[in-house]
Amino acid sequence: MSTVHFALATAFALVMTAFSAAPALAQEGSIKPYKDALFSRFPVLETADGGAYEVIDYQELRDINERDQVPERRVKSSYVSMGVKRYQENQTLQLGGRLIDVTRVGKQKNAAFTVIFVHGRGGDRRLGANDYSFGGNFNRLKNLAVMNGGTYYAPSVTSFDGSGAEEIALLIRHAFEQSRGRPVLLACASMGGTVCSHVARDREAAHYLSGLAVLGGPPDPGYATTPAAKRRLPLYLSHGSADSVYSLEGQAAVYRKLQQSGYPVRLTVFNTGGHGTPIRMTDWRKLLTFLLNGN
Repeated sequence: MSTVHFALATAFALVMTAFSAAPALAQEGSIKPYKDALFSRFPVLETADGGAYEVIDYQELRDINERDQVPERRVKSSYVSMGVKRYQENQTLQLGGRLIDVTRVGKQKNAAFTVIFVHGRGGDRRLGANDYSFGGNFNRLKNLAVMNGGTYYAPSVTSFDGSGAEEIALLIRHAFEQSRGRPVLLACASMGGTVCSHVARDREAAHYLSGLAVLGGPPDPGYATTPAAKRRLPLYLSHGSADSVYSLEGQAAVYRKLQQSGYPVRLTVFNTGGHGTPIRMTDWRKLLTFLLNGN
């Protein structure tokens, strides 16, 4: 345990109690709620495939202008809880001869589950650790991880090719070993989705994973043939219907092919949403529960 964790153990006894109880919760696929009234209760315009496919009502005036104190820069304080930063550290991990910069939130060892978020082009670990941008959605993810005894990693990715994917594969194995084999989940946003595609094709990395998510990323038409798919790792896709970088049609085609074969996959579409909408609007509690549960 780090000195920061030790010094604050008493002050955060309630959170630590949640830590101790969390492994059973994670095994059952149950994630305790956190600010669900703000993050989980958007109108559903359409649903199909037993709820696996959803179209969510997204409105810029409501979901950005009314939610943010400064639009797209700082969310209103009611959406965040900053005590979680006491469990946050910046680290440089030396793994497999590589140096990987990460922000870690939560337990260093024995986590009930681990979430790794891969940013897109132009980002680094600061993007996935930003509490106030993206409508406070990363602050919610941090709190969900800590409250449920998990660990969250936001690494800096040096490239969006095989080399960058190798670094994430090393982090996946590290997280798996640190948590003694408990679930490791990988979520990739925008161009970071290419990292998810590479990792899905890495037999060893797929062995250490329990689930994948792609938020506004490029479609992977060949996913069904990958080692990750052969292990039937749950796959969560979220996309804006008006994404001008990666069209919804391509991602929807991947979803349909997998869903028709009985694969554990979900697709959430944000009606009128653009390329960055899934990072702001994806319901992390729903995503984590599905990836841990598989249904």
